[in-house]
Amino acid sequence: MSSTSRVVLFVALLALTLGLGSPAGAAEPAPTTLAVGATRAYAGAHSTVTVTLTDAGGQPVAGAEVRLERPADGVDQVQVVTTGDDGTAATELTADRDPDLNHVSASYAGDETHAAASDETTMPLAKRSSTLRLTGPHRVVDEQKVTLVVRWRAGNDDPVAGPVRLFRKVPQGWRLARTVRTGGDGTARVTLRPRTDTRWQARAADLPWVRGDRSAVHRIDNRPPGTPVRLPKAAPRPRRSLPAQSHAVGTGAHLVVSRIPARIWRQMTGISWHRGCPVGRSQLRLVRVNYWDYSGYRRRGELVANADAARAMGGALAEMYRRDLPIRAMYRVDRFGWGARSRGGDDYASMAAGNTSAFNCRDVTGRPGTRSPHSWGRSLDVNTWENPYRSAQGTVPNTWWQSHSHPRVAWRSSTHAVVEVMARHGLRWTYGLGDTQHFDYVGSYARAAVAPDRCRRYCD
Repeated sequence: MSSTSRVVLFVALLALTLGLGSPAGAAEPAPTTLAVGATRAYAGAHSTVTVTLTDAGGQPVAGAEVRLERPADGVDQVQVVTTGDDGTAATELTADRDPDLNHVSASYAGDETHAAASDETTMPLAKRSSTLRLTGPHRVVDEQKVTLVVRWRAGNDDPVAGPVRLFRKVPQGWRLARTVRTGGDGTARVTLRPRTDTRWQARAADLPWVRGDRSAVHRIDNRPPGTPVRLPKAAPRPRRSLPAQSHAVGTGAHLVVSRIPARIWRQMTGISWHRGCPVGRSQLRLVRVNYWDYSGYRRRGELVANADAARAMGGALAEMYRRDLPIRAMYRVDRFGWGARSRGGDDYASMAAGNTSAFNCRDVTGRPGTRSPHSWGRSLDVNTWENPYRSAQGTVPNTWWQSHSHPRVAWRSSTHAVVEVMARHGLRWTYGLGDTQHFDYVGSYARAAVAPDRCRRYCD
């Protein structure tokens, strides 16, 4: 062989060895198909994960080592399975509550005849049933706290951690009060201060691994901290009802005397005060004080009085609070609107509701044209339903109570506790059955009564 021939043969062998000059379209290693499937499982239970490996011709690849990976706490868990003669392999993996931790990926590195391939799937979660319970006291004393416990358990009794919404029943329906979150033990605690009788319900929505639930309705009876008034069965009830006043603030009577705010003065103008009244805004004061209502609850009342009598009236009402002497209601009289008969705040409506009030620039009830001492803000009417007034035109607001008394709310004698309290604060009671509701501020050490005939002419 010539030297030239030897060079050509060497180049051809080198090209063959390096793959140079391979014809276009030469066969590549056959691709491999890797399929992965998983069965549905409850969280904490086993899901069967199956891999199937086939070659390009759809023939099973046996004896192949397939790598399975899934995330767990930031580090992938790895498991290797080997396919059988049918090209499949199966293993069991524990399903997690978190769907993100149930992703499974499979990979095959390949061999001399098959290329690598991979697939991915997610172990589907079956949702367990759950039970949501709301427990706690069914009674609480007003202004005291009560703790309710939310317990959320799955059907297998595993604790459920997640958001729970707490609803409160209101006249319009159920209203969301707050959202809490149960912890790893499946419980959460909620501290409430109900202030009224209430109904509560806990609701939880579905989670990826468990179905939501609603608790039974939990009722809380708000009990009064004071002693309710017991009235005779035969006693008539007020003809006019009033909503319960706002809850008491602070501790004790919490007496506050202040100038008349602009907002309140606007509400008074044209009703309890109008042009021609003997006193104006600068001579009046707003008295706010806590009181015990007839149901035994603490309320916040207010009235308007003359500046020189406001402290005395407030002090007397505060002492009534300390001595557990109840008041039916204590709204400013302008709440009842203009009264044509009274020519001021509607005193007839106020008495029909049993309201306690002071300043009201009006006529004497039953005596049109005669200015009432309330027009100066130095007179106080207390528990007007149980303590009637015998006017020139008849007894108002009812006749039954005229001949009846009550140790806490109705007085017919100067020795009654309320009359004695008022006298200590310079408020003189009008004597007898003429005007049992009425007290006039006359200064320190007031006498308990005035002459009945004088009362009939000038009281109320």
